[in-house]
Amino acid sequence: MSHDTIDQAIAQLKLLGMRDTLEQRLQQAQEQQLSYREFLHLLLQDEIEYRGAKTLARRITHAKFEEEKTIEGLKMEFYPSSIQKMIRELACGHYLAKHQHILIMGTTGAGKTHLAQGLGHLACRKGKNVLFIRASILLRTLLAARADQSWGKVFKRFTQPDLLIIDDFGLKSMTATEAEDIYELIAERHLKGSMIITSNRSVEGWLELFPDPVMANASMDRLAHQAYHIALTTDESFRKKMRPTMNKES
Repeated sequence: MSHDTIDQAIAQLKLLGMRDTLEQRLQQAQEQQLSYREFLHLLLQDEIEYRGAKTLARRITHAKFEEEKTIEGLKMEFYPSSIQKMIRELACGHYLAKHQHILIMGTTGAGKTHLAQGLGHLACRKGKNVLFIRASILLRTLLAARADQSWGKVFKRFTQPDLLIIDDFGLKSMTATEAEDIYELIAERHLKGSMIITSNRSVEGWLELFPDPVMANASMDRLAHQAYHIALTTDESFRKKMRPTMNKES
């Protein structure tokens, strides 16, 4: 069988990972005297890895992260040992199977968004669908959807992912409509999918963001109950520590 015939068959079957490594594997088979079974196994593994990488890249694109931050890139030594232990536990991803939430609090520059996106990146690697969005954009999007009668369709975008990450929640108090949208989102996702929410405020301070105390308590009861609470504290700004330093001439 000619090379062209093989290439055409591979292209027809869309075995692109196998196509990219075929010549390398043929050479390896000759040099190492691999059996037909061993040779086929290597090619199949190449295809599996190629498709896995493509799927992961697609999930990361759909997640709409602001930056590609990973847990591996998080400077764990900046945090107390208790926080490091909790982050390592969350990195295992068990909270996703249990549909639990993660509430990350801390001052500006403490690494809240990095941690949230890092956990989201890990979730993508575990085969989960993830969506990252800033709270202000989320609320504006839902408000605009009410105006053009597409609220149900737009709302569904935020309930379908296995993990929804809402960044910078609570920068200002919510209107009655915004509070209702947040309540509906929390109620719909409760026990069905996980959420990660970052905020400069403590969870207790979230109650005052709602104009209606009854809705506030109903929302927080669903959200905060059995959720992981992470208060990120460092002796100085995470961003400041990561800033390059300039060598000064004496």
